[in-house]
Amino acid sequence: MTDVPADISRIHASRRSRRGPSPIIPPQSVSGQSLVLVIAIMTFLSCLTLGAVTMIRDTAAVWQTQISREATIQIKPIEGLDMDTALGTAASIVSGFSGVTGTRIVDEQATARLLEPWLGSSIDFEQLPIPRLVIVTVDRSNPPDFEAIRASLAPEIPSATLDDHRTWVDRLVAMARSMVMIGVSVLALMLTATVLTVVFATRGAMSGAGHIIDVLHFVGAEAGFIAVQFRRHFLMTGAKGAVAGGIAAVATFIAFSWWSSMNMATPGGDQAAALFGNFAIGTSGYTGVAFVVVAIAVITALTSHLTVVAYLTDIDSRQPDGG
Repeated sequence: MTDVPADISRIHASRRSRRGPSPIIPPQSVSGQSLVLVIAIMTFLSCLTLGAVTMIRDTAAVWQTQISREATIQIKPIEGLDMDTALGTAASIVSGFSGVTGTRIVDEQATARLLEPWLGSSIDFEQLPIPRLVIVTVDRSNPPDFEAIRASLAPEIPSATLDDHRTWVDRLVAMARSMVMIGVSVLALMLTATVLTVVFATRGAMSGAGHIIDVLHFVGAEAGFIAVQFRRHFLMTGAKGAVAGGIAAVATFIAFSWWSSMNMATPGGDQAAALFGNFAIGTSGYTGVAFVVVAIAVITALTSHLTVVAYLTDIDSRQPDGG
């Protein structure tokens, strides 16, 4: 007669051997799913911060390049001044200086577009004393003598002023550096919060599987073996959350870039583009997002590993010698 219980036991043993040993941490648990969500949120915010820093840095570099290669002549309307003649005279005077590569008169239509967010679309240049501009393009490697230009403009056009934008460049560089430092600090805080969250999650998982860990440890399982089980689990958990957060951040940047392209040539779109460009973070930004995703997954696994090793080392230190 066949021993049925023995056969059933062999069948279960065969199934367990095919499936492999049961994991210390349940692969699908409420705490694990919550950690995935928390890591996804942290990754999303970290990627947004990194992308914002990238946009600020790139936009500031573009501004600095444009400002440093241009100067502006502003002519205020006064009694008896023929504005069109004054604009032509100013452009002609400046063009004769070495280091000036070109001039461009900002016409009434372009001026009205610049002022539309504040004054509306119906601007009457005859009734409002609106200054007019001449954009002067300069050679950055061989800039002109701005003081000599001012001296030449003064007797011909008394209401004309030349702005070489040096003050703006200094302020822009200082602002960009401050914003980058703030962004880096926020990113560091996000990563620190992620590490602390993983530490608490690891301790919670260890508490839930404490009896299994104690048995494994006291029968001779090394701390490294147990830590590897946690590291694998939290690496997968961190990777899932980090990838989800990274994809959400990339989708957000793509959505903002699409919105910016759809609102070009509108006052609001022009102002947003002037401040943030076209909301595109470029190759360096997407590379940074990928780096953040990988870094958070690795940090999650490493933090879990070190937490387990520290916990088991503390258990060993509290055991009496020879016990």
